[in-house]
Amino acid sequence: MAEGRAGVRRGRGPHPLDNWLLGLAVAGIALTSYLTLVAWFGAHPAFCGADSDCDLVQQSRWATLLGMPIALWGLLTYALLARLLWRLRTRAGSWRLALTIASVGAAVSWYLTAVSVFVIEATCAYCLASFGIANTLLVLLLVRKPTHMPENDWAKSLPVPIGAAAVIVFGLFLHFSGLFDPVAGPEKPYLKALAVHLRDSGARFYGAYWCPTCQQQKALFEASVDRLPYVECTPDGRVGVRNFDCVANDINDYPTWIIDGRRHTGLVPVAGLAAMSGFKWSADGARKE
Repeated sequence: MAEGRAGVRRGRGPHPLDNWLLGLAVAGIALTSYLTLVAWFGAHPAFCGADSDCDLVQQSRWATLLGMPIALWGLLTYALLARLLWRLRTRAGSWRLALTIASVGAAVSWYLTAVSVFVIEATCAYCLASFGIANTLLVLLLVRKPTHMPENDWAKSLPVPIGAAAVIVFGLFLHFSGLFDPVAGPEKPYLKALAVHLRDSGARFYGAYWCPTCQQQKALFEASVDRLPYVECTPDGRVGVRNFDCVANDINDYPTWIIDGRRHTGLVPVAGLAAMSGFKWSADGARKE
């Protein structure tokens, strides 16, 4: 009996792989923290110039999830995993949850890497580094399985991690297909071309982040919203200093469009914007002015 308890205690002690696992999780935290800060400040990561393959990936619609940088979600995953791996050094029961989190992280990394290679047709060294970290963590955790605990038998341990990873990846696929939010989905050619036409023709869309009608106006362009020639008039808050461009153009109502020197206030339908700006859409999708 005493020997059995001693065996359990030894099984719960540090494992030779524990330091490697924790080190990889910390490396993931450092990498995703850097990418999150870069995204928040609107800068380019080091060695990732404008229009480079890396920049294409970092600026794609897959780089944002629920309004936050995808790197932030990676940071939260690595931080949770680091916490579980620290506990795993003395509490073998943490292994199954750690395996689930690592499986989800690796599966999401596979999904985003596949999107990068086959859809965006560009790769990012930072993303590939995270891909390597996430998958190495998963492999080492599988090797690290506490064999002294019967409940960690493969038949009992694998269904939850595999199921959770499949559900999360399928959810991401549906999200980026535009099922839940059109803004996250693929761009519609007509809306994309109109938004580009408005921007290139010198039109301006003045609004404020707290204006509900402005948000409705943006929503009309779905995934092409970032192409609009939008000017935020209250970057410092409702009572802060207004944008100089808005003051110079005497913008007092939101939203306000200025197209070809003419002012239009309030929500303007897509068809109205096309007519006001002289935009025409041909059968083959070409833009004509």
